[in-house]
Amino acid sequence: MKLTTVRLVTIIAEPVLKDRLIHEIHTLGAHGYTISEVHGEGTRGIHASQWQGGNVKIETLVSPEVADRIMDAMADHYFPNYAVIAYVSDVQVVRGEKFA
Repeated sequence: MKLTTVRLVTIIAEPVLKDRLIHEIHTLGAHGYTISEVHGEGTRGIHASQWQGGNVKIETLVSPEVADRIMDAMADHYFPNYAVIAYVSDVQVVRGEKFA
């Protein structure tokens, strides 16, 4: 079995941003995504949005170039004004051509 290394980009954000973030990651080159409703606490405690249903976690498997574009967009457009966290991990997948 041949494994290919791709990047897993994870974005945790206020639910009001869900549609905007999905549009953005598609525009930047992601072909698909998974969304989960999540709850938790960070350095600032529990956010007001968590009282209204939590946050969304968007995960997408992409090439390193697409991951860089997504992270740059998060830093430029979202980090200054919204409760958004984003991180990248290298992961290995079967059928790596799906994520090129």
